[in-house]
Amino acid sequence: GEMAYIYRLFQKQLSLLEEAEAGFDQFTRSYRSFGAHRQPDNSLVFKEWAPAAEALFLTGDFNGWDKFSHPYKKKEFGKWELHIPPKEDKSPAVAHNSKLKVRKGERLYRISPWATYVTKVNTSVVYDWVFWDPPQPYMHKHPRPRKPRSLRIYESHVGIASPEGKIASYSNFTHNVLHICLVSSPFKCSLMSFLLFSTSRYGTPDELKELIDVAHSMGIIVLLDVVHSHASKNTEDGLNQFDGSDSCFFHGGQRGEHPLWDSRLFNYSSWEVLRFLLSNLRWWMEEYRFDGFRFDGITSMLYHHHGVGTGFSGDYSEYFGLQVDEDSLVYLMLANHILHTVYEDCITIAEDVSGMPTLCRPVQEGGCGFDYRLAMAIPDKWIQILKEFKDEDWDMGNIVHTLTNRRYGENCIAYAESHDQALVGDKSLAFWLMDKEMYTNMSTLIPMNPIIDRGIQLHKMIRLLTHGLGGEGYLNFMGNEFGHPEWLDFPRVGNNESYHYARRQFNLVDMDHLRYCQLYAFDRDMNRTEDKYGWLAAPPAFVSTKHEGDKVIAFERANVIFIFNFHPTNSYSSYRVGVGPSGKYKIKLDSDEIQYGGHGRLDHNTEFFTESVPFNDRSNSMQVQNIQIQKMRL
Repeated sequence: GEMAYIYRLFQKQLSLLEEAEAGFDQFTRSYRSFGAHRQPDNSLVFKEWAPAAEALFLTGDFNGWDKFSHPYKKKEFGKWELHIPPKEDKSPAVAHNSKLKVRKGERLYRISPWATYVTKVNTSVVYDWVFWDPPQPYMHKHPRPRKPRSLRIYESHVGIASPEGKIASYSNFTHNVLHICLVSSPFKCSLMSFLLFSTSRYGTPDELKELIDVAHSMGIIVLLDVVHSHASKNTEDGLNQFDGSDSCFFHGGQRGEHPLWDSRLFNYSSWEVLRFLLSNLRWWMEEYRFDGFRFDGITSMLYHHHGVGTGFSGDYSEYFGLQVDEDSLVYLMLANHILHTVYEDCITIAEDVSGMPTLCRPVQEGGCGFDYRLAMAIPDKWIQILKEFKDEDWDMGNIVHTLTNRRYGENCIAYAESHDQALVGDKSLAFWLMDKEMYTNMSTLIPMNPIIDRGIQLHKMIRLLTHGLGGEGYLNFMGNEFGHPEWLDFPRVGNNESYHYARRQFNLVDMDHLRYCQLYAFDRDMNRTEDKYGWLAAPPAFVSTKHEGDKVIAFERANVIFIFNFHPTNSYSSYRVGVGPSGKYKIKLDSDEIQYGGHGRLDHNTEFFTESVPFNDRSNSMQVQNIQIQKMRL
C-alpha cells in the first residue's frame, strides 16, 4: 500500500524530469549553466535562481566592487542571467582567483549557491566566493576502481590528519595519509568534507582532485560525506534567505526549521531545490570523481518529527503513516536512482538511526536505493558496556543480538566507533578502556599492568567481533585502529582556539617502544584476513555458541570459525565448538600473538579436525584446545 504509493510518487517525479528538462542527465548537470561560467570566446555567463528578488547585481574585484554596474536580467521562473563580454585584450573580464559577490538590495551581499570555491581569512567568520578558473585545470589520470567485494572504510577528516597543531591540507593527506592507508591494509578510504564547495582551509579544488586521483591509482575508492538533510542559518555566506525571502531553498515557517540543530530544512518538493541538490551530487562525481556518498542525518529527513523525542522499536507502524516525509523519501529515491543509473559502481551509505525498512533495497523494488546503512546501535552498545558493566556481567546474548539485529537483505556497515564517539564529551574505546594509564604505561619496555593488558586485548576483540559479525561493511575512524589516545575537539573559544586535540598522532605507530604499533599490526592483519576470506561479502554468520557462564561466543561465516573468550578469569583447556563444513582447520588470526601485544600462548602449527558429532545446531564439531583468558582465536 504505502510503499507502492511512494513509488508512484517517485515515478511521477522522474517522468516530470524527463519531460521538462530533456531528461535527468541534463537536469542534474545544471552546475554547468548556473553560477559562473567562462564561454569559449572568454565571455562570462552568470545565472541564479532568486524568485523573490526584485534586482540582482554582480560585484567584485573585477569592477572595483561597484554596486550597480553589472545588473542581472530577470528571466522566467525566478531565474536571473548576466553576460559579460571579454576585455579588449580578449581575456575574461573576471580573473581566476578573484573575489565576487551577488548583491541584492542595499546591504545584502551573498555568495552564489553554485559557487565552486570559497575562501576565508583566519580573522574572518565569513567565507568569500572566489572565481575558480585555472589556466591549466587538473586532469584526472586514473580511472575509478571497481566497486569492492568487501567495503572497508577508513573514515577521515582532512583538517586533523596530521600530528601537527594546525589545519592539515589535502596535499598532506595525499602524500602522508594515503601512503599509510596503502601500507597498512587493503582499507578503502572515506573522506569527510563539506556540502557543495570545497573549502580553501585544506587547499585548492585541484589539490582535492589530485588527492582522489592518487587514491584511485592505489585502488582506493573515495566517498564524500554530504549534508543534504539541513543547512546553516548563515545569511552572509549560506543559502538562507538567498533571495531575501524566508523560503527560497527551504520550507517557509516552522517546517523550514530544525527544532534541535538550529538550522534550515530543504523544501524537497521544489523543482529548483531538486535541481540544486541533485546537481550537487553529479558535480562531486563528475568534477572530482568521488566514488559515492555517505548521506548525513537521514533520520531527520525521513520523518516530520525528525527523530526528535522518538524511540524506534522496529514496529512497522513507526515507519509508515503521516509522520513520514514523502517529499524527502522521493528525493532520496531520485538521488539513488540517478547515481546508480549513471555510475554503476557508485556507493551510497545512509546515516539512519531509525532502522527504516527498505532503505537499502533497490528503487525498482520500491526501496530507497541505498547500498548500505550505518549500524549505529553497535558503537552505542560497546560504549554502554564499557561504562556500565563489570567484565563478569557482560551479556553475551545481548552483544550477539546487537551485532546481528539487522534486516535481512539490507547491507549494514558495522563499526566499533566512529568520529562521533571520539568527539569531546565522549571518549574513544581505547580511552574508555585504559584512560590516563595510556600516558605512562604504553611502553613495550615494561610489563603490561592489568589495565593496559585488559585494554589492549579487549580493544582487539571488540574490533574483530564487530568486523566478523556486525555487517556487510566495516568502518574505522582514522587513528582509532591503533588506539589513538585522548578525544577529538576542534579549536573554539571554550578551549582557547587550541589545536591540541584536533590532530591525529600517526607518529605514535612508528615508535617501536610503544604498544600503539601492536594494535595497529592487529588491525592491519584483521583487514588482510578479511580481504583473503571475504566474510563481509558472505551471508550473515551462524552463531553456534553464546554461553553466558563461560563468556564464550563462537560463530561461522565464509567458512571461517571465530571463537572469542570474554571471561575475565577462566581459560579453557578444551572446548567443543559446532562447525558446518567438515575438514581440517588452522589458526589464521590470533590476538594473543606477541606482535599484537598478546602473550603468545597458542601453537600455530596445531591442526584441528572436525568430528561428525552434531553440536549446537551444526552438523559437525571439533575440540579446540587452550582457549585463553580474554583472548580470541580464529
